[in-house]
Amino acid sequence: MTPESGPAPNIGAVACTKVLIADDEPNIVVSLEFMMKREGFDVLVARDGRQALDAIRRAHPRLVLLDATMPGLSGFDVCEAVRADADVRSTLIVMLTAKGRETDMARGVGAGADAYVTKPFSTRDLVQQVKDMLAKDTAARDLAANSAAAIELPKDLPA
Repeated sequence: MTPESGPAPNIGAVACTKVLIADDEPNIVVSLEFMMKREGFDVLVARDGRQALDAIRRAHPRLVLLDATMPGLSGFDVCEAVRADADVRSTLIVMLTAKGRETDMARGVGAGADAYVTKPFSTRDLVQQVKDMLAKDTAARDLAANSAAAIELPKDLPA
């Protein structure tokens, strides 16, 4: 690293990790896109629910920051569709919304969101939450893979 180049991009869990930002508010998209790219994420953007669902099915992002109220399909509808689709159901979903009532949060969790964040929010805190969720998910996937490998017994053992 040279003084002129600034810090090196983060390597590890976030390197080349696809994150989809699905929101119809340009200020939120610009802010989140900047922060996520700065942290080393591969960022995709969708401006409405239909674009979000198409992007999830096409690009298979690891995590989606999903606005609850967008044109076309709502974030709740997108979340339910993702959870019903075997090809993408493991996608992590963070629901972003201005609706902070308990019934709204219950709806988001009921639709299958992994986390629910109310607006306004700190972009720094949200980026940290995303990193924590991805690290936890990676650890769970590694544990599952190691457990599956440990269960397989060699075929050449005597009976």
